[in-house]
Formats: sequence, structure tokens, C-alpha cells
Amino acid sequence: MTSAPASGLRVVLDTNVYISALAYPQRPIAEVWRHALRRRYHLLVAPAIINEVGKTLRAVLQWDDARVLAQLRLMVKTAEMVVPAISLQVIPEDPDDDRVLECAVAGRADLIVSGDRHLRRLRHYHNIPIVRPADFLRMLGA
Repeated sequence: MTSAPASGLRVVLDTNVYISALAYPQRPIAEVWRHALRRRYHLLVAPAIINEVGKTLRAVLQWDDARVLAQLRLMVKTAEMVVPAISLQVIPEDPDDDRVLECAVAGRADLIVSGDRHLRRLRHYHNIPIVRPADFLRMLGA
């Protein structure tokens, strides 16, 4: 990371936030990602999240490999990489959501931002609140 975040808030973004922000850069959800790029908060990411974003960009948005790799490099450059030493099984309906929880716990996150109903249903995990992107933007004063 090249500069310190404006806020000490440690945040994990769910894959759906990245994908929505990249697919719809004109929508308000894209502000969540732009605030990360501006270092308005301390972004945490894990290899499993990077991998899921890459797969989704290729499969759903049909981005070519060069564009996907450029985006993944930007994510790695912007965020603190967290390598969880734990493996959780909290959300059997969507095990990929467990990777977000693992990142948050291992990275001592203050917040998880997600639009995913499985994660949001929890409301919090290990005292880490799970909030919608719109609520997070309000927290940032955006």
C-alpha cells in the first residue's frame, strides 16, 4: 500500500460488491470501490476472494484475461492481503461466503460490506457487522 487510509476502518468487501461496482460503474455501488482506491478505508482481501472475482469477471462479465489480470492486480495493490489460517463452514448454502468471513476474522476487520442475502442474514459474525453497500457509503459520508 502506498499511502495510509483516511480512516482506520478495516473493511472486507464481498465479491458481489466488486462485481457490481465493475459491471455498473455509473451506479452508487461503484463508489464503494472508488473509495477503496482513494484509501478512504483500509481494504482487506484474501486470495480466495481474488480468485472468485477473477472467475466471475471471466464467466459473467466475459472480460478477457488481460482485463481481468489488470483488475486483480489493482485489487492486490489497493488492499492488504490476508491469508486466513482458519477454514469456516458457516453458510452451507453458499460456501464462497465463508471465504469472506474467514478474511474478516483473520484480518481483524471492523466491517463486512455485502449485498448477499446469506451474509446479510447473519447481521454480524464474531462481532464484525455485515452491512449493505448503501449503509457503508452513508458511514463514509458519501
